[in-house]
This record gives sequence, C-alpha cells and structure tokens, in this order.
Amino acid sequence: MSDMYRRMSITQDPATRSGEDETMTHDECFELLSNHRRRFTLHRLQQAEDGIELGELAEQVAAWENEIPREEISYDQRKRVYTSLQQVHLPRMDEMGVVDFDDREGTVAIGPAAEEVEVYMEVVSGREVPWSLFYTALALVNIAVVGFVALELPVVSVLSGVEIAVFVATTFLATSLAHLYISRTEMRLGANDEPPGASG
Repeated sequence: MSDMYRRMSITQDPATRSGEDETMTHDECFELLSNHRRRFTLHRLQQAEDGIELGELAEQVAAWENEIPREEISYDQRKRVYTSLQQVHLPRMDEMGVVDFDDREGTVAIGPAAEEVEVYMEVVSGREVPWSLFYTALALVNIAVVGFVALELPVVSVLSGVEIAVFVATTFLATSLAHLYISRTEMRLGANDEPPGASG
C-alpha cells in the first residue's frame, strides 16, 4: 500500500487533493461505512491490536450478520462472507488505508487512516429513535413552554424569563451530554463486544 493512503483525512472538497496529500472525501467515507460488512470489519479490528486472520474475521462478521453465535455459523454463511471480504471489501479498505490486508498471508489489521476517520455511528434499532428527531421534539417542547408563558397560562406563567432560559439551556445541555456519552460508548466502532447495528 502506498504512503499517500496512509496520510488520509476527511475533507469536504475532492478538489483539494494534490500530489502526495491524498485525502478521503466525505463521499468516500460514507461509501466505506454504508456497508455493514465493512463496519463490522472495522469494529472487530479495533478490538484486535495485532490483527487477525481473515478466516476468523469472516467467521465473526458472519455471526454478527446472521445474529447468531460464532459456533452456529454454517460453512456457506462463512464462505459467503470470506469471499466477499477477500475479493471486494478488504482490497478497497486497504486502498483507502483503513486496514492493512495481506492477501498472501491471509491476515488483516487496522490501518492508520482508521484512526483519522474517527468513526461514529448513530444506529436506530428496535425502540430507539434518531437523535435528530429527539432534538427536534425537545425544541418543540421548549417552544411550547415559552408560548405558554407568553400566553400567561396557569402553572408556567409563574416562571420568570430567567427561569425559562435556565430550563431551556438545562434540557439541551443534559440531552447533549447524554448524546455524547452514548456516541462514545454504545455507538463507536470497537467500543463494545458487538458492533452498532448487530443484536446477535
């Protein structure tokens, strides 16, 4: 893998690429993370400091993909993932610098560009809601409170302007801190045993 891919960072403008200062655009980053096998691969490699064998990686990705324990993975399930990783995903990820893939040795490790990307995932599953909708709902609630005060409705009308401001600021601060904590624990690749989006 050439050195230029080892100096990757995210930029919004593909036109900023020049010479050896190769960068990975937001579109390329989205392409990388849009496939669950690539996300699962990064998650597993973040947990393996010295890298792992391709066969072991394929087995774990297949287990997460099928939401079953590794020991229950069938030959066909493992083979499909193995072939896909070997022929499609790992070569592309190696080209981007996010993994170091040795096809001859059958080993793969996390690459230098993976740290620069700082991958965070917002996963919506089951009873969870997107944070964007949560913030929107919170804003609507705060607007409603301010409106009730302006209309001098009972209960909230006794609140002063300072108290309303403190209430609004506190609700957004508490929500932001909760979002930050969850993002850095439950939604960060490599942070937990299972990757974001896998429930098996």
